[in-house]
Amino acid sequence: MPQHQNHTTARFNGVKVFSATMAQERENLGEKVTAWIREHQQCQVVDTIVTQSSDEAFHCLAITVFWWEDK
Repeated sequence: MPQHQNHTTARFNGVKVFSATMAQERENLGEKVTAWIREHQQCQVVDTIVTQSSDEAFHCLAITVFWWEDK
């Protein structure tokens, strides 16, 4: 994104990725995201993407949170 963009043209100005590979961590990932959102109330969540990937041995769950924060 060009640096001269502002809130009216940019959809987000922050992103955080939460990920887990272990079964119990995957089960608790939603609570981890919710806690982060509660702790960062100045960040307005504008989009989320949930991604799941796996191979023969591992399963990974990722939740990507995009937000807008007035600075």
